[in-house]
Amino acid sequence: MKQVYLLTGIPGTGKTSLIKQAVAGMKGKAGGFYTEEIRSHGIRKGFKLVTLDGEEAILAHIKIQSKYQVGKYGVDVDALEKVGVAALQKAIRQCQLVVVDEIGRMELFSDSFRKTVLEIIDSDKWLLGTIMFNSNKWADTIKRRPEVFVAPVTGANNQQALARVRQWLEELEGGETDV
Repeated sequence: MKQVYLLTGIPGTGKTSLIKQAVAGMKGKAGGFYTEEIRSHGIRKGFKLVTLDGEEAILAHIKIQSKYQVGKYGVDVDALEKVGVAALQKAIRQCQLVVVDEIGRMELFSDSFRKTVLEIIDSDKWLLGTIMFNSNKWADTIKRRPEVFVAPVTGANNQQALARVRQWLEELEGGETDV
């Protein structure tokens, strides 16, 4: 049984929605964060972090001036660390399952984020998350770890991927399967 389940795929395949659906109803058993787009008049302006406790912070935005840039978005590493990394640390202490959506270019600017992800993987906690599809030296190393299962998500396999994640989560309650 792999204790780390990471979804990967190109943007827009529903990875975040899948994670939100899978952990719905796991109050108290899961902690961490997911990301959402910030849109205005149908145009993406940035991204925000939303913790499973309901706290929010702007992760990246076209109006943020930062030395950390991904495309047209300035990345607020301080907000990531104060809200996102703090939520992960709290989940390590209090929850069975840690949710990390996502392990991506914006988040990897933070040394604290990278260290916390490794801490989760090296712990006895379970991790459900998303990881960038494109090649990245650090992320590729995580994908190759023996305790990590990487599941590709496409628009066509979204419902099957959700069913497999739910099956994996059932193992938190007991039993064993080969994922």
